[in-house]
Amino acid sequence: MRNHFHLLALSRALCLAGMCAALLAGCGERDVPKKVSGGDPAQGQRLMAHYQCTACHAIPEVPGAVGDAGPPLAQFGRRSYIAGGIPNTADNLTRWLDNPPAMKPGTGMPDLGVSPQEARHMAAYLFTLQ
Repeated sequence: MRNHFHLLALSRALCLAGMCAALLAGCGERDVPKKVSGGDPAQGQRLMAHYQCTACHAIPEVPGAVGDAGPPLAQFGRRSYIAGGIPNTADNLTRWLDNPPAMKPGTGMPDLGVSPQEARHMAAYLFTLQ
């Protein structure tokens, strides 16, 4: 009977250790900014002003960014989703910035004529916002 309790305690300890390891495996992922291949964050910041994203969004470090029609973009790099349901990955964000209505018909965000390369730069900048 005594060995049974030791085995039960050991299995509980191993189970608890496994659960802790699984939970900790995700820690720190949000601390590492996502990277956009071929994207220049400084260029992206300038493009956010150029395309007047500030008319609808409050954007850190972009002059005149006081818009409130769209969500504020502070800490955008930590967000899990774009537009409430699109996974926030480098590819998805680049495609979203290139043509939002193509990804989410009926969205309030217009297609501003951003080129794919410009979208990469803008995505690179948005991912720096932690």
